[in-house]
Amino acid sequence: MDLNHYQQKLDEFAKSRDWDQFHTPKNLAMALSGEAGELLELFQWLTAEQSTNLSEEDMSHVTQELGDIMIYLLRLSDKLDIDIEMAVEEKLQLNEVKYPIALSKGNATKYNRR
Repeated sequence: MDLNHYQQKLDEFAKSRDWDQFHTPKNLAMALSGEAGELLELFQWLTAEQSTNLSEEDMSHVTQELGDIMIYLLRLSDKLDIDIEMAVEEKLQLNEVKYPIALSKGNATKYNRR
């Protein structure tokens, strides 16, 4: 996935509609949170089993919400000039240290609560 390509498309989309003025980091972070909330709402009262066996309609809604989340995430990272791929790589490396296999394998307890 070429994230820069999508960031450029999103930038053009916003600028052509004169929405760039509204796409401040604060507003984008709030929109991202709102979309994450909409995704959460789709799973809110499902059992673990139901959440892994979504209907075609529910899967379509989940797909749309994930798209919205990714759009706002890309837009926010672009506005803050954050290389999102590098941020993910760095976070993965930190997590390797934070969650060593010997302490984390098969354990859902957060690392600082052991």
